[in-house]
Amino acid sequence: MSEENQACGFVALIGAPNAGKSTLINALVGAKVAIVSRKVQTTRSLVRGIALEGNTQIIFVDTPGIFAPRRRLDRAMVTAAWGGAGDADVVALLVDAGRTIDEELEAIIAKLPEVRKPKILVLNKIDTVPKEKLLELAAALNEKLAFDATFMISALKEHGVDTLRTKLTEWMPKGPWLYPEDQVSDAPLRSLAAEITREKIFERLHDELPYQITVETEQWKELPDGSARIEQTIYVTRDGQKKIVIGEQGQMLKSIGSAARKEIMEAAETKVHLFLFVKVRENWVDDPERYREMGLEFPKK
Repeated sequence: MSEENQACGFVALIGAPNAGKSTLINALVGAKVAIVSRKVQTTRSLVRGIALEGNTQIIFVDTPGIFAPRRRLDRAMVTAAWGGAGDADVVALLVDAGRTIDEELEAIIAKLPEVRKPKILVLNKIDTVPKEKLLELAAALNEKLAFDATFMISALKEHGVDTLRTKLTEWMPKGPWLYPEDQVSDAPLRSLAAEITREKIFERLHDELPYQITVETEQWKELPDGSARIEQTIYVTRDGQKKIVIGEQGQMLKSIGSAARKEIMEAAETKVHLFLFVKVRENWVDDPERYREMGLEFPKK
């Protein structure tokens, strides 16, 4: 395709934790690029997913959920979210249609006028709410801020997702694509593999671990038969958490590894030998190096 006819731009997905941003970005891209968890604040840095719609390349930025930050890591994540919004061509506010307009949502809407870009409202999980309630919520939110467009979708069931993606092409500036046609994310496989393992930990230990748990891919070695040997370390902040992750006779760690290996194999398109280790790393949330690894700016306070 001639570059003259191409368009390319960025769309930032923002919203409160658990609005469904990661599920939506995966649906828009048509591949897994962001981890999905019931546990809030699992997306930490800016995850970019790349979709093609006709001659337009849309780069979706899945930002960390915006919430009232209490700790250093919280502040870094919220700063990253607003930074992603400011750099985009379009900002999409994703709202869980089943929730009320609470303080968290009010705070986001109050700050949105500072972002001088087209803003759209996306009501998610519409299959869980009566139509009258949806219309009331859409009207109330548009009263608070005049959005350029409003969409009603179910990211999980992919209802309305195609319409949203098609409409977004209208706001994308003319210009050559920034990524190859078959690329769906700018995250290296090592990072995606670590995020997949982190997702599997949250799926199994949702209420038992703090969200500060982190996973790092320490080694990715291509073997002569074309398969890959991957070594990952799961870092926890206390000894008690280490025991929870390993489980009785190592069963929990085995279950996490088995589920993660299957998804990493799909992403890497090759056979994978996954080895997991669990280590205690106290006070990593105060270590600037860990923030750099996650693509976050280290808050001074």
